[in-house]
Amino acid sequence: MMRLYLRRCLEKAGHEVEEWVPPSAMEIPDKIAAAAPDLVLCDYQMAGANGATVARMVRKANPHLPMLVLTAFHAGEMEANLLRLGVRQVLAKPIHHVALVQAVAEALQDAQAGV
Repeated sequence: MMRLYLRRCLEKAGHEVEEWVPPSAMEIPDKIAAAAPDLVLCDYQMAGANGATVARMVRKANPHLPMLVLTAFHAGEMEANLLRLGVRQVLAKPIHHVALVQAVAEALQDAQAGV
């Protein structure tokens, strides 16, 4: 349900969304290289991986690719670790559609500006 909500919010705001659930975190660098996304948005808790693992794999594939992580577990240490790994922002669930669209727009704008 959450993925459908996120997808609809972003598509309604004019973003093209490709949903992908990796069978293994180790496949993330190859998928990013092949798909060349503008941004990665993921949940912190996933089957077989967590946001920190995904962040490491994203950085391996593209050190400058903006990444946002959603989480219901908003612990300071976890958030600090994700930010050190290059995650642009950690978003608390449940997230309002306006906050989601704003965070994505800001991340994409910063990426275009080279921030």
